[in-house]
Amino acid sequence: MRAQGPNPEEEMSFDRRKFVTAAAVTAVSAPAILRVTRAGAAEYQLKIANNSPETHPLTVRMREAAANIAKDTGGKVDLQVFPNNQLGGDTDMLSQLRSGALEFFSLSGLILATLVPAASINGVGFAFPNYDKVWAAMDGDLGAHVRAQIDKSGLYAFEKMWDNGFRQITSSTRQIKSPEDLVGFKIRVPPSPLWTSMFKAFEAAPLTINFSEVYSALQTKVAEGQENPLTLINIAKLYEVQKYLARTNHMWDGFWLLANGKVWKGLPPDIQAAITKNLNASAMAQRADIAKLNDSVEKDLRAKGLEFNEVDPALFRAKLQKAGFFAEWKGKYGDEAWNILEKYTGKIA
Repeated sequence: MRAQGPNPEEEMSFDRRKFVTAAAVTAVSAPAILRVTRAGAAEYQLKIANNSPETHPLTVRMREAAANIAKDTGGKVDLQVFPNNQLGGDTDMLSQLRSGALEFFSLSGLILATLVPAASINGVGFAFPNYDKVWAAMDGDLGAHVRAQIDKSGLYAFEKMWDNGFRQITSSTRQIKSPEDLVGFKIRVPPSPLWTSMFKAFEAAPLTINFSEVYSALQTKVAEGQENPLTLINIAKLYEVQKYLARTNHMWDGFWLLANGKVWKGLPPDIQAAITKNLNASAMAQRADIAKLNDSVEKDLRAKGLEFNEVDPALFRAKLQKAGFFAEWKGKYGDEAWNILEKYTGKIA
């Protein structure tokens, strides 16, 4: 019997998975805001979704925010939480968010970049050296620049990003110690041009796979490796199907908490205020949760059998520079956005 994977959907057949996902989407595809008139019921029934497991701090803090929003609004708002890809993969849920079938959704900026290109700028390879620089940028003018672009797409982005973390590379076949170890390496990446571009610059073989399918792809050796933050590697039990972990810190990834723009503008100011206060507060608490977990999760993963190794980031950065990766993405983001990024990272390209 295989070990339990990160997503319960992987226990279903393909056909049953499609049926369950379709049924879930159908169930929540009612009008975006429901005013329920029966006594004691919520005046606004809203949905918030993510791709994180039930026990991940993102889900835990979303549930906390939902409870506090209900309290602060006197029960007027019922914010229902759908974690762990219950409503489909990231691209599915983004489509639902845009149509209004889903009101709130947390999404990596690197995946959001398929709609809002500027949203992936925080993930430029080997740019941010530490969290101090990340939060200064994303809570400052770099985050403001991205939010302005998101607003143009018809979505609304909350001010405080949620942490996913610095990403590390794992493998079932080899240790990744230098850029040469990535040549020909079959690595799973999320559906985002920036990820694919970076690993192609390393001469790897990136495979775009939604997170709900990562465990099975690694287990069946469709992919040799993947890259994710330590906390998610642990919670999703990827150590069961991987042997090595290279501490690359190759990019920082966070979640934008997004709302359907029309739905958000249609909510009364007092409801908006309660939702904003609590979701931003829970984002800050979730950041602290991840920081605490990062202090202990390496020890836990080592105990579960993952072999860690350190790398010299300068070697990887030099490879990207030589391949023209930085110059290409500076051209795509434009001088204004790139100059804001380099205020916090120092000179990149």
